[in-house]
Amino acid sequence: MLGRSKKGALLLLIVGAIFMSLFNFGLQATNTTEFCTSCHSMQNNLKQLKETVHYSSASGVHAGCPDCHVPKAFLPKIIAKIMAAKDVYHEMIGTIDTAEKFEKHRWEMASRVWTKMKATDSRECRSCHSFDRMNLSEQDKIARKKHASATKKGKTCIDCHKGIAHEEPDEPDEEDEEDIEKKNLDSIS
Repeated sequence: MLGRSKKGALLLLIVGAIFMSLFNFGLQATNTTEFCTSCHSMQNNLKQLKETVHYSSASGVHAGCPDCHVPKAFLPKIIAKIMAAKDVYHEMIGTIDTAEKFEKHRWEMASRVWTKMKATDSRECRSCHSFDRMNLSEQDKIARKKHASATKKGKTCIDCHKGIAHEEPDEPDEEDEEDIEKKNLDSIS
């Protein structure tokens, strides 16, 4: 018969395994384009994505919301999920629950994503794209020149490709933009 401490350890192991399984299931369930676009406010973003080569391409390569917005590594993924909860919260309380309200906050939300991508050297882009693997000879003259010099200049994907999967929002007045940039830098610190 098992001793009291062995029963406790076994119970703890079983409860821990169940918790980890449920946690992993939750991560997987919330890491799909279908989940991300289940909120009404994200329907316009989905429509924009569907019109890009990231959604549908001749080679069949497809990128969904998590491919661009959720890191693969565990700790950065958890941080991204926590930060994304803010958008779900604002959808639920009505801050961004209509197209008009969403558009009003779009520059701030997009700027936050761009700031994060800049800070991580466009980590999510690089899970599919790599300067080292680019066949520059297949690119047009302008792209070839810019990509060849980008690494030398310390540029990252988001510096040039802000409107690649979603239309760029209208830029606010200069004064408003400075406040937004400060908020975004404070949120990733």
